[in-house]
Amino acid sequence: MNSAAVPLTAGHPAPGPYDPATARLLAGWYAIGRPATLVDHLRHYGPAPFGSAFSGSACSPLVEAVAEAGLTGRGGAGFPTARKLRAVTAQRGRRVLVVNAMESEPASRKDQFLIAVAPHLVLDGAALTAAAVGADTIHVCLPRDRVAQYRQLSAAVDDRQRARLDPVRLRLHALPDAYVSSESTSLVRWLNGGPALPGGSPPHSHERGVLRRPTLVHNAETLAHLAMIARYGPAWFRQAGTPDEPGTLLVTVSGAVRTPAVLEVPLSTPLAMILDRAGGATQPLQAVLLGGFGGSWLPVEHLHTSLTRRDLAPLGASPGAGVLVALPSASCGLLETARVLTYLAAHSARQCGPCRLGLPAVADDFTALATGRADAALLSRLRHRASLLPDRGGCRHPDGAARLAASALHTFADDVDRHLTHGTCKAAHQPPRLPVPSATAPETWL
Repeated sequence: MNSAAVPLTAGHPAPGPYDPATARLLAGWYAIGRPATLVDHLRHYGPAPFGSAFSGSACSPLVEAVAEAGLTGRGGAGFPTARKLRAVTAQRGRRVLVVNAMESEPASRKDQFLIAVAPHLVLDGAALTAAAVGADTIHVCLPRDRVAQYRQLSAAVDDRQRARLDPVRLRLHALPDAYVSSESTSLVRWLNGGPALPGGSPPHSHERGVLRRPTLVHNAETLAHLAMIARYGPAWFRQAGTPDEPGTLLVTVSGAVRTPAVLEVPLSTPLAMILDRAGGATQPLQAVLLGGFGGSWLPVEHLHTSLTRRDLAPLGASPGAGVLVALPSASCGLLETARVLTYLAAHSARQCGPCRLGLPAVADDFTALATGRADAALLSRLRHRASLLPDRGGCRHPDGAARLAASALHTFADDVDRHLTHGTCKAAHQPPRLPVPSATAPETWL
């Protein structure tokens, strides 16, 4: 990561007592100010309430509670969690649960931080989910380059095994660290002995996944929320957020803010308030990147918008992976976008035309625009090429790149005109703001 990388911090602990409306998954962190051991976890939350989970069918009390709570996936897609639980329990045979802790989004640190400070909350959620859907094995997938994270979670699993907390087997896996390796079918494909690349459908993973068994894949944060719902109930969960989009969300805030941090905020929190919780802007802002590298740029005038899918949808945006990057006016949004698109092109699965041909072409055109090397036909060519990416790939990777490119052309329209007329701008010489890793293609997917 470069100098713009987000530190693993939750900012300053909240003063006063624990407020369940604003701190839930991070309540233990705020209470003790350090990563929770198993003893800390049991003292704060007590043991996981497995009595509400055992069933292995769609009518499990826990599945019903999750449905009533309105929990949606926190990995980016926002799919209703109960629908995924019911889909896998509708299949015959012993099921498998996969915990997606890959977090390959470079601008996100939420899952890493959650596992660092509250590993047993994630593992509680995994064990409860496995019991609810009738899974006898839990596979926890982490990127292999985060050695310290793997060791920490392995130690937490060992502590739970010695305490005989979990009725199912937990297995940790270290996967190749690449952008598309965190896609759910990539995890299933790798666990079946293949490359960590997206697989085609059908059959879907919930029908035939790991070892050809019905497989449920859930993000780490989603499982931690599920563990809280199992303890405190759906009515408690709905005390935060909105009736349509309840609960809290972990958000990684970075860029031109005083305290880059992972924050837990209720859904419906205005974007400006989230930036204020990260210490506020250090410079005048022109835009924010919302959702991550496959997300959208929003002009600064939209910072009053609430963090909900409903409010962001008219702007062509969504909470996505819970990423918020503040871009100062002194930076070049076109150059920042070009760097991201070059990275996404290098880290594509290269299994279909949009990834092999479309993404590199769009990245090259955008780089030419950002660096003042545009020809007369570039803008129309770039718009046309970007419009061909969505809904044509073997996975959703090209869709995210197209969304980012389109939002940049709209948000930075004045800069586009200046770059086309006068070449590169002075802002292009500013230090980069987005944490873009090397654009070198991964050495291996195995």
